[in-house]
Amino acid sequence: MATILVISFTDLKRDPRVHRQIEALRTRHTVIAAGTGDPELPDVRFVGCERSARTLLRKLWEGVELLLRRYESHYWGMDHVRELQRKLESLSFDVAIANDLEALPLALSLAGRRPVILDAHEYSPREMEERIVWRIFKQGHAKYLCDTYLQRAAKVMTVAEGIAEEYQRVFGVKPVVVHNAARSYALVPRPIPIRPIRMIHHGHAMPTRQIEKMVEVMQGLDDRFELDLMLIPTFPGYLEKLKAKSGTDRRIRFIPPVSMEELVPFSNAYDIGLYLLPPSSFNNLHALPNKFFEFLQARLAIAIGPSPEMARIVREFDCGIVADDFAPATLARALNSLTAADVDRMKAGSEKAACVYTAENNAEKLREIVTSVLKEF
Repeated sequence: MATILVISFTDLKRDPRVHRQIEALRTRHTVIAAGTGDPELPDVRFVGCERSARTLLRKLWEGVELLLRRYESHYWGMDHVRELQRKLESLSFDVAIANDLEALPLALSLAGRRPVILDAHEYSPREMEERIVWRIFKQGHAKYLCDTYLQRAAKVMTVAEGIAEEYQRVFGVKPVVVHNAARSYALVPRPIPIRPIRMIHHGHAMPTRQIEKMVEVMQGLDDRFELDLMLIPTFPGYLEKLKAKSGTDRRIRFIPPVSMEELVPFSNAYDIGLYLLPPSSFNNLHALPNKFFEFLQARLAIAIGPSPEMARIVREFDCGIVADDFAPATLARALNSLTAADVDRMKAGSEKAACVYTAENNAEKLREIVTSVLKEF
């Protein structure tokens, strides 16, 4: 049994990928988890840090540092990095897992000659490229961290094939793909009775996800369809805009979020999981998110645009429809062409896919990665 240090500058209870990571490792190893919120898992030691709001003066200083490319000074001057460095520097462990590029320099510094695994999640050098402020101030820093630290990781993981290929093309490092699959649920597809076809979309209400496009899809659908939007008000003003855009259409409802544990069983009462994500950035183009796998576990048919990572699975298992482009009207036409029998067939495809893409299978892959890295060092 090894001691594993998991670092993520997130709330570890509310970060699904990192929480599953800790859950997968704690039964075989001793786990120390460091982040902004306790994962609240048995036998896991938690080390916390604050990620408090910065003053205007501090933001200005950080902006100057980034513009002057003082990337090392900027990184090691961040309060949450310094806090965890101080709290963790005397701890003994066998391997560290850094979640997201931001945690990698700290993990390497703490590890010394011990191995560090990077879970890059998505493609960091283009993380928020749709935002001009991020491109001006942050993109150079992300590229620098990749150039400087990426090849020092013993192993790198990421969420999708297209992202792994880009890391290899640009930085010469080929990550192992570990999907964001949800845990398996003993559910069955619900056949469609004589009633409306119920669709659901859930997640954070963020402008970069262009959820208004899914409202526009509904505006092109016939009266058989209903859409429930279960949105976390990350940007409350944006959520209000979505409600205003929906107007008086009674087929569109905004419903309160349920817990992460309840989400899949709750969604099983629906027929179709809807996710139209325009490719406004590299990571959006190659998105293969939690909600996609939650749709599968809920045994829903899936309706998407031609996002290549999601489309590959939908086509392989015949578990949904893939529109020819990202225009809402195109996806609406594809949905309008469906019969109840089509939806039932696609739900059966999701049931097959749900047996393949599971957190349990990913947990075994993660444990194998840790074991292989420990053997090499």
